[in-house]
Amino acid sequence: MSADPNLIRLTACEAVDLLRKGELKPSELVEASAARIAVIEPQVNAMPITCVERARERAHALEAAGRPAAFDPAWLAGLPISVKDLDEVSGVRHTFGGSVIYKDYVSTRSSPMVDVLEANGAVPIGKSNSPEFGFNASTINALFGPTRNPYDTSRTVGGSSGGAAASVATGEVWMATGSDLGSSIRLPAAFCSVVGLRPSFGRVPRAAKGMPFNTLPVLGPIARTVADTALMMDAMVAERWNDPLSLPANPGEFSAGALARAKPRRIAFSPDLGVTPVDPAIAAVVAAAVARFQEAGIAVEEKTPDVASGIEVFHGIRGVNHLANMGPLVETYGDQVIPEIHYSVTRAADLPIERYAWAERERAALFFRLMEFFETYDFLVCPTAIMEPFPAEWRRVDMLGSHRFDSYIDWIAITFTISLTGCPAISVPCGFTAAGLPVGLQIIARPRREAELLGVAQIFEDIVGAFGRQPVDPKAPAAVGGGQS
Repeated sequence: MSADPNLIRLTACEAVDLLRKGELKPSELVEASAARIAVIEPQVNAMPITCVERARERAHALEAAGRPAAFDPAWLAGLPISVKDLDEVSGVRHTFGGSVIYKDYVSTRSSPMVDVLEANGAVPIGKSNSPEFGFNASTINALFGPTRNPYDTSRTVGGSSGGAAASVATGEVWMATGSDLGSSIRLPAAFCSVVGLRPSFGRVPRAAKGMPFNTLPVLGPIARTVADTALMMDAMVAERWNDPLSLPANPGEFSAGALARAKPRRIAFSPDLGVTPVDPAIAAVVAAAVARFQEAGIAVEEKTPDVASGIEVFHGIRGVNHLANMGPLVETYGDQVIPEIHYSVTRAADLPIERYAWAERERAALFFRLMEFFETYDFLVCPTAIMEPFPAEWRRVDMLGSHRFDSYIDWIAITFTISLTGCPAISVPCGFTAAGLPVGLQIIARPRREAELLGVAQIFEDIVGAFGRQPVDPKAPAAVGGGQS
């Protein structure tokens, strides 16, 4: 079957509408996706593992089965997606983010989230690139190398869902799964000018492995528009008894929330959350974008909640979890494990237990201060990333201007501080720097208020435009010009 190159220009909502009506076949979209992957991959390295034949078989099976008898708001009807290489797809190679330890491993079963998506008509066509074990905010690993930013292929896509964001931004797929502990959905979405949602914990079922009571890591959607993101969210939520944090799902809740566009009374804007410096070029783009909420009659006040302890708290909470989860990996595999994991485990082991106790107490206090803040403000907005995308080969950021970060991960404090609170947060494209590089706006809501969050994100997108709506063709550095701010 020949591929129609125009199909990649459809939004996910448009494509699913045509699929549901029978005006488009899943196999047509699979071929369009496969053709786009073949063209794009040599330039960006977003999806180093593909499963095109498996996708073709699934597309034909969906065509043979026909449409559901009743309308289902979660039914994706045969839409191709990418799955981050931290979640498993049965029969497909799985390397836990490009780890040499698992370079030859093939999954015998799918992760619960993938099962839910496939039951709702999604068609996985490949595994997106990630840093090893998702353990970095830059997508580069030993097996596959770096994923490159389609807006400037010399730059990073961020991490750890960097391959996911690039696969969506370039039109290889219409939607992608991501995971987010500190920044891993939101940062790549910002760097690639797409939309990424970190839901409340418990919304999307996690695999029965690791630390099931850990509230920091969550799974969520990445897409090119707010409506597409809401649609994917509806297709991936489910309650599963073997995930102890799992929440019940309300069919169609998130698409309905985006469509409702419930107008908030008051939004707080913080330029930096009080935890980090921000590149002046980024700050200017974000401030100008935030001011445009007033075009919808929404009051915006510059106000920062007291979350200044976020960095110290995060290192304590994340540290004890990594010591428990990653410590055995370091003991077993030694130098086959990346230096950042060694560093984190060693740092955590050296912290006295009293420091962990302090981190738990202060996390609770930080949370209650933020909830009190939300009694006055309906949403909090701030930058998603504090700088432009940096060179793709960098594994870490040490400095911004004259400010030196204490830890390799502290440059993402503006996102990981929010992770501590359990609040859902979405990154939406809000503009570009003078060098033509994307900037994202982070919008934060009260816990379990994803529907309202998607609604205010949709209001913002209506005002400024959906910058990531059309797939971008990768640009070489000379085509972009400029340098890092």
